[in-house]
Amino acid sequence: MRKKVALALTALFILNSFFITPSVQAANKKFTLTSPVVKEKGMLPAEYTCDGASATPELRWSNPPKGSKSFALLMSHIPPTGPGGPETPHWYWIIWDIPTNIKSLPKNSTSIGKIGGNSVNRNIGYAPPCSKGPGEKLYTYTLYALSKSANLGDASTGSVNRELLLSAISKITLGKATLNVNYTRPEGATDGPPPPPQ
Repeated sequence: MRKKVALALTALFILNSFFITPSVQAANKKFTLTSPVVKEKGMLPAEYTCDGASATPELRWSNPPKGSKSFALLMSHIPPTGPGGPETPHWYWIIWDIPTNIKSLPKNSTSIGKIGGNSVNRNIGYAPPCSKGPGEKLYTYTLYALSKSANLGDASTGSVNRELLLSAISKITLGKATLNVNYTRPEGATDGPPPPPQ
């Protein structure tokens, strides 16, 4: 009797290994956004800020939701709530209509997708972190997987801001992946010059 029970349990374990475990593993695959230059909650190298070369960092993603037809990217900083209430979010980088065959953005990416404006200057494209005041600041890259195009136009334009992007994708977002990074400006640093017009 004990031998039969042991054989039954062994067979059940084998079936679970071949049929149940892979499906569970597939379901647990998470939509992720990473960068080879900075880890989650890590310190963003100065090269990607106004204290360095103002370069855009390389970003990579994996396991987008099934049915994704397009990607959009937003880099933002939401200041902590002060005595007068929450401050206005700042945004530094907006891209939409990133094709789903793209799984990464190279350093200094300017030719993938359509590019919007930023809250730092009137230029189209990336505005590097150049926050005023001392202390560590948190910046968030958010990649949105969309069920269709954001429908924000066929060309890059500075008129696309954070609010417009979020409104356009609010009902077509299948999932999102985030990468949070920190940056502390060097002691004595002043506001750097804005990046050249693109």
